[in-house]
Amino acid sequence: MSGGTQGRAGRTKSGKPRAGTGGKGRGKLEGKGPTPPAHLRPGHPAQRRTEAATRGGTRRGGRPDLDDGPRNPAGGGASPGSGRRSAAKTTGRDGEARPRAEAAGRARGAGEAAEVVAGRNAVLEALRAGVPAAALYAGPRRDADDRVREAVDLAAAAGVPMVETGRAQLDRLTGGSVHQGLALRVRPYAYASAENLTERAQAAGVPALIAALDGVTDPRNLGAVARSVAAFGGHGVLLPARRSARVTAGAWKASAGALARVPVAQVPNLTRALTAYQQAGLFVVGLDAGGATGVGDLAVADAPLVLVVGSEGRGLSRLVAERCDVLARIPMAADTESLNAGVAAGIALHAVAASRAAGSW
Repeated sequence: MSGGTQGRAGRTKSGKPRAGTGGKGRGKLEGKGPTPPAHLRPGHPAQRRTEAATRGGTRRGGRPDLDDGPRNPAGGGASPGSGRRSAAKTTGRDGEARPRAEAAGRARGAGEAAEVVAGRNAVLEALRAGVPAAALYAGPRRDADDRVREAVDLAAAAGVPMVETGRAQLDRLTGGSVHQGLALRVRPYAYASAENLTERAQAAGVPALIAALDGVTDPRNLGAVARSVAAFGGHGVLLPARRSARVTAGAWKASAGALARVPVAQVPNLTRALTAYQQAGLFVVGLDAGGATGVGDLAVADAPLVLVVGSEGRGLSRLVAERCDVLARIPMAADTESLNAGVAAGIALHAVAASRAAGSW
């Protein structure tokens, strides 16, 4: 009803609401008072900016981070629908800019979602490498192709169910990538704990040999390291949970199936994990071009140890290098560029294995 009261004064004789009576009985209504300014309204962007500024969260001459929307490098404005938020961050109720993954309640870099391998060659290589898969998706109008037939046969032999589906669903499943009517959904990898790696060594009755990766982001390097660990009697690979490669289909293919035998542990903080290993009696050896000791001359090769490999070019991070007991180098020609992580780890693991073999290990 349009009237402000519900008494007889607000209605005509027929009982219908009388137009223009909204002002009658105004004294009986409880007003909310004047509208406060924007910077005092809870939840208003201006209020969040003010609150962030009072906490010191400002930059560029007092402008808070919240006010920095996405900008077009070419000089254009924000993209449609993007608002004032950046593409990589969102804003919490306290006005602070946070990563979208954290705002959604997910741990950054958790890697819990299943990966999808698309394309006939990629799917076939993944199945040949023994990548653990959940399902093989095939389009209804696939041509007679030897790769498709072999992929179907390998999936059937591995107990992977095949699902016939339409092109639209394959497009959604693969994110619009070129799938050629074939896609493979890979199971999420079950990471071990740092303690599991030393327990494997204790069960085998030999000194622990663990490869740790610091800042290595290429999954193919992770697969190559796992392959070397399996070849030279290592007990696992240690990874930080953030800014690091993860076990993906690419890592599985590079490992040539070694990841089925070599556990990979993921830790929140690599430096703390190395400290815990040292407290448990393990030596930490970092590979560094400026190291004083050659990898073939390590006095601690027969002892339980962790070999830490840094990224190509940048090498070990400062905190990890400071945590190492020994910095060892791989002798190379003076004009040779740095080795990638997979090759460097393979050389160092071979040197340790050779030293242990000479010492009856």
